[in-house]
Order: sequence, then structure tokens, then C-alpha cells
Amino acid sequence: MKTIVFIHGMFQNDRSWKQWISFFEEKGYACIAKPWPFHDGSPVDLRQNIPDGLGHLHLQTVIDEFAQIVSENPQAILIGHSVGGLIVQSLINKGMGTAGVCIDSVAPNRMLAFDWGFVSNSIAIANPLMGDGPYVMSPEDFQKNFTNTMEEHEGLEEYVKTATHDSRNMLRDCMTQDGHVDLDLPHAPLLFIAGEADEIIPPELNEKNAKAYTDDNSICDYKLFPNRGHYICGQPGWEEVAEYVAAWLEKIKN
Repeated sequence: MKTIVFIHGMFQNDRSWKQWISFFEEKGYACIAKPWPFHDGSPVDLRQNIPDGLGHLHLQTVIDEFAQIVSENPQAILIGHSVGGLIVQSLINKGMGTAGVCIDSVAPNRMLAFDWGFVSNSIAIANPLMGDGPYVMSPEDFQKNFTNTMEEHEGLEEYVKTATHDSRNMLRDCMTQDGHVDLDLPHAPLLFIAGEADEIIPPELNEKNAKAYTDDNSICDYKLFPNRGHYICGQPGWEEVAEYVAAWLEKIKN
């Protein structure tokens, strides 16, 4: 039985993968979804009682934790969203995992997009003037930046169920050596998935990321989904994305 390790991104925790876990378990996969440090528990409780130390969480800590999980499951497929997608790239770059799926992924190597949503969100979260105080995700910001393709009441429901606050250092570290990937190395198959209406990671950045891998003998595919925001894994129609991933995994297996 093949194993999938799911890696969530910022402002979410492992509970955001609940539907995907059910979907892939029905297809015969064993599924592992672990929360980042300071992200364990109900999102409602995590918002109301911000864990001590959350603001000091760093990218390398999370990479190391998932490296340990994957080392215990060396044949695992890795699926990550947003910063989780960058973590997938980091682990694949280290020769860990048999395939990687990067959904609305933060890009490595200080790769940027000159898109207003990307720039404004990055500045707001990474703002060095805010020190190590956690970034508090409001319902309004979640609606604007995650669930912008959904009805307002639907977005609020998803905020209540899945949204967490997060460490600004996670995004800051993506722009340091901790977010570096050697794009010239041979690598396990990679799939990049982009949401056309993503206000946090614009699709052109996902495509740029995918095209930056240079090894001609390694698989690196890109797929754009229309009318999808950053909440692509949870918004209505997520099944279409999951089905595409499942079909891609079958294709690279053959």
C-alpha cells in the first residue's frame, strides 16, 4: 500500500486535509497528516488561545519534523499546500519521497511575482517591524485571500472550521537559505498545481517555479485550475483537483 504524507500550509492545520484523506484512503492509499508545531488541535481553540511560542516557529523546524516522518515512510508520496508545497520541494530535493505534489506552492530561491495580491500579502505577513508576534488571521482577510472565489457565508464557515493564526517567521524564512532548492538536480516526479484566482500565490509564480527545474530526465508537470483561489483544497470542486492528482500519480507509476 502506497503512503501519502500531507503537509499543510500557513493559517491551516492538518484538519484541512480531512476530505483529501478520505478521498485517497478510498483509493487504497495510507494517509499521514501531521500538524506543524503549535498547530495541533481545533482551529477554533487555536485562534482563541494562541499557543505560546507560535511566533517563534521557523521553517527549518517544520522541514526537519516532516523529514523525520518521511524517513520513517521512505516510499511516501508528498502532497503540500502553500508553504507545505515548498517543504515538499525541499524534501524531494534531499532525495526523500517518491513523488511530490505542490499545490499553490510558495516558490524557493527568493522567486517572486510582481502581482499586487502576492506583494501586499507578503509584506503584511513578513513585516519585520512586527517582530515575532504571530500574524492573526481575521475572517475578513481569510475571505479576501483564501476563499475569494466563494460566497461570503461559505468562506466564513471555512474560516471557522479551518483557519489558524501563524508565525511570521515561516514566510520570512522562505526567503532565506532555508527556502533554497537546487533546481538543477535530478528529482522524483513533481506536479505543480495553480489556482487561477489565487490572491496569495499567483499562478504565474507556480508556473515559473515548475519551469525553473532544469533536469530533462525528471518529470515536472504544471496544471492550472480555473476559478480556484488559495483555498483550492477545500473550496467547492476540490474533488476535481484531487482526481487530477490521483490520475497523475497513476500515470507516473506506469
